[in-house]
Amino acid sequence: MKDFFPESKPINRRKFLTLGLQGSLALAASPTLVKALLAGEGQKLQVSDELLKKALAAALKRGGDFADIYVENRVTRSLVLEEGKFKSAVFGLTRGAGVRVIDGDKTGFAYTDELTEEKILRAAEVASFIATSGKRLQPMALREQKRPSYIKVKIPLQEVADTRRMEIMNRAHEAALSYDPRIKMASIDYYDEIRDRLIATSEGVLLRSSLPLIFFVVQTLASGNNTSHMGRERLSQHAGLEMFDQLPPEKAAREAARESVAMLEAREAPAGKLDVVIQNGWGGVLVHEAVGHPLEADNIARETGAFVGKLGQKVAAEIFTMVDDGSIPNFRGSTDFDDEGTQMKKNVLIENGVLVKYLTDILSARQLKMERTGNGRRESFRYYPIPRMTNTYIERGKDKPEDIVASTKNGLYVQSLSGGSVNPTTGVFNFTCREAYLIENGKKTVPVRGATLIGSCLDIITKIDAVGNDLDFGPGICGKGQSAEVTAGQPTVRIRGITVGGTRQRT
Repeated sequence: MKDFFPESKPINRRKFLTLGLQGSLALAASPTLVKALLAGEGQKLQVSDELLKKALAAALKRGGDFADIYVENRVTRSLVLEEGKFKSAVFGLTRGAGVRVIDGDKTGFAYTDELTEEKILRAAEVASFIATSGKRLQPMALREQKRPSYIKVKIPLQEVADTRRMEIMNRAHEAALSYDPRIKMASIDYYDEIRDRLIATSEGVLLRSSLPLIFFVVQTLASGNNTSHMGRERLSQHAGLEMFDQLPPEKAAREAARESVAMLEAREAPAGKLDVVIQNGWGGVLVHEAVGHPLEADNIARETGAFVGKLGQKVAAEIFTMVDDGSIPNFRGSTDFDDEGTQMKKNVLIENGVLVKYLTDILSARQLKMERTGNGRRESFRYYPIPRMTNTYIERGKDKPEDIVASTKNGLYVQSLSGGSVNPTTGVFNFTCREAYLIENGKKTVPVRGATLIGSCLDIITKIDAVGNDLDFGPGICGKGQSAEVTAGQPTVRIRGITVGGTRQRT
């Protein structure tokens, strides 16, 4: 029996203390986990093929259509720099296994934090109680598979000393504070993890992978004009430390500082029906929320949502094409395969205004008799998978961004969106604009605060009348009962006549 992740190297006590505790940083983990880590066991995980076979058989002993076992080992590190000082450092280690049984429309699920034969078989037995159909399915023989990898790493995170992480954080902090004297404070949050997965299914699939992830957040506070504004910029990829060669921390810091200073001049936002231009990049979170969630097939299988029964129908403007693609190299929403073992791929959801596909996991694909799209995702081994987006975006168009603004007589230019919500049943959404500007006579002019975008998914995608040629992306966290790493993207787009909630009446 091989180690679960043979590429992971044990770390001895002296090296760990050197890497983890420089700069008077603290270690936060349970005594048992710390003891295991310092003993060189922190990244070694053994689950035999024989145990996996026994667990799958136990999960299906009462019947069912499908069973799978998901084993996970996750090593995390989090550092926080505030006011020029490192305020905290947390090192985490979690591991466990989840066992799922599907019987018709029902799902049985149980998990364990202990990877012993007794506990895994007990989880399989608990999950099996969902089966009442009487079907008896014998698991297929497990055969380990190799899949194309979309995650390339040059500088492995497990080989990086904390001094390098701290140096990157300091570079961002200095760049933020030196941008403008009105920047009074900067905070830098650094998080990375290595998530190792094993997936075994009753269909004979056996897969292993190791996924690194970095999430880097810069926040800056500017004060002036009797007000203040907190700017934010985020960087994230499934990558090693080489991510910062492509995405410099100084650039992120200056962008956060620029927003903070610019919004000190903000006026009250107008309210009413306005033409809205949304800048490329993270603005794609609007269609992620308003359109992507209603296209997730668990909603469709329950026959709820704006897109039920509309497959093959025109639902958006002809210039609108929407894609979910979990195979874009190193993107935050990408993995080699989803958390059910289905290969990640490019899925065109709406093509030239026509709805052509939903996002499925194994259960919803069975219910709807559709293909598996590679969107079965879970937060951790403690959750069973559900349909989730990966890297979701509006495909690039032909318009020049400057022409889109110039041809908008009066309206709102949204440079960045903050929090928002959507009702997946009705498709009604609202989004807060973190940074926005008036468009007056075809020009982007004064910043405004307090603007909220309100509408429904079918309404906005039929009102898009311009799509730029400047596709860009931004990283985020998606919540749907459990969190998932995602990327949202779009070119510059214009939506005609959307409702804007503001703090003053439009003149």
